[in-house]
Amino acid sequence: TLANMEGKPLQQMIVKPETALVRPFVVCAILRGVTLDSARYNSFIDLQDKLHQNLCRQRTLVAIGTHDLATIKGPFTYEALPPNDIRFVPLKQQREFAAGDLLDHYLENDLKLRKFVPIIKDSAVYPVIYDADRTVLSLPPIINGAHSAITLDTRDIFIECTATDLTKAKVALNTVVCMFSEYCSSPFEVEPVEVIDASGSKAVYPELNCREMEVSIKYVRELLGLTQVPTNDLLTLLSKMQLVAETTDEKDSQGQVDGSSEDACFKVLVPPTRSDVLHACDVAEDVAIAYGYNNLPKPSQMGVGSSSSSSDPASSHISMTEGRELPLNQVSEALRLECAMAGFTEILTWALVSKAENFQQLLRPDDGKTAVEIGNPATVEFEVCRTSLLSSALKTVGANKENALPIKLFELSDVVLLDPQMAVGARNERRLVAVYCGKESGFEVIHGLLNRLMEVLGVPHKDDLAAEGKEEGKAGSYHWAPSNDPAFFPGRQASVFARGKEVGVFGIIHPDVCSKFEIPYALSALEINVEPFVFDQFYEMLM
Repeated sequence: TLANMEGKPLQQMIVKPETALVRPFVVCAILRGVTLDSARYNSFIDLQDKLHQNLCRQRTLVAIGTHDLATIKGPFTYEALPPNDIRFVPLKQQREFAAGDLLDHYLENDLKLRKFVPIIKDSAVYPVIYDADRTVLSLPPIINGAHSAITLDTRDIFIECTATDLTKAKVALNTVVCMFSEYCSSPFEVEPVEVIDASGSKAVYPELNCREMEVSIKYVRELLGLTQVPTNDLLTLLSKMQLVAETTDEKDSQGQVDGSSEDACFKVLVPPTRSDVLHACDVAEDVAIAYGYNNLPKPSQMGVGSSSSSSDPASSHISMTEGRELPLNQVSEALRLECAMAGFTEILTWALVSKAENFQQLLRPDDGKTAVEIGNPATVEFEVCRTSLLSSALKTVGANKENALPIKLFELSDVVLLDPQMAVGARNERRLVAVYCGKESGFEVIHGLLNRLMEVLGVPHKDDLAAEGKEEGKAGSYHWAPSNDPAFFPGRQASVFARGKEVGVFGIIHPDVCSKFEIPYALSALEINVEPFVFDQFYEMLM
């Protein structure tokens, strides 16, 4: 709670207009009569370090300074001055530094503080906090002054948080005072400080009021499947998580709350110690933690993406999943292994390519409806998301043409295709490309790789079924037919069809394409879509 300051003057922090140029906000508080020992002191410093690392984003959003109030005198001023106008003895130093020289010193000699120097290094003015005697308290967000350093003998602690984000500053200040006010002479009592901003407006910090949230009881029950748990028990669970709550429903004669009406809500008081509670789902999460995740009701059917078929209406909102590899990745790994065993070397290339590589160099037309274009590309090499793996594979061959022949490469990765049916307007498609480069085209090698991959996937050739007099089963079949892809040599290419649709193409690369990629040898290539082959042992699709 805030200390009763009726009839007593508040300490003041006066903010100068120049601070708007570098770090405009500051909030403050005072802890009185603190009793510190080594463990508490170390915990106090550790808390500041942890807050600086996460909430404060390495001090870029907020910097916390703590000072021995007995060594300084208010009112305090928060100013922004040229670096050479700020001179003081910093913490853990014996001599006085100008602010600019101090930052250079840290860049050269201090591994811990050098990473914070760029935050203000190039600013025309540096933020600084003075007391009434013009003693420097701190040069935020870098270092405090040695004059006001806290020790084990410190009894009154002045806390200031300078920031570029006022909300984060309030949260950081609240966290520090709530954690350590228990060691004050009046436990859990915090003395407020009045902050006067550049426009003359006054505000008193810290703000320790509880926030009130209304959360639908039905939402919590259905999200967690706790339809049979009495509302009073849910209130008890929330209290375990430091959330004081009541319901909008009236209690019955036994003091029980029904909470079953559609509009019934929890009125939750969120204390300043729970800055992480922002949304109704955070309240539901706290209920789940207090109830125990392992105790939550589970759907009757388990499996990836499956949900319960129970008559419990809440169970339809729950999905029990098993942690396991995605079916698409399982198929991809199996195909990688087969390509490697066939003597092909895997490559990994960029997903972004130039328009020329994706279209012109493959002799393929750009209809404007296929490739996702980068709005503001950093370089001409990264203009579009690739719509084919072939250009990347050929580019790799061209960069390695001095290597011993034959060169056998493959890549199994995603391409990106425009798709108006998708919410984001595009979709990923997993593909496999394999290329053979040698003194001869190696067409039979690529053809043999295709047959082997289909054998591994359990998809028979259409002619093999006919020769054996078998009907086409659930696995379907594959075959090839003449194609006219401009990237391949006419009459030496074919489209691959499997399970009733076209899934890829293979053949000898067109000499003009080889020339554009600066490849002086003959090449053959295969590119297929892997996704139609992601099925289970019963040949049911898993995508």
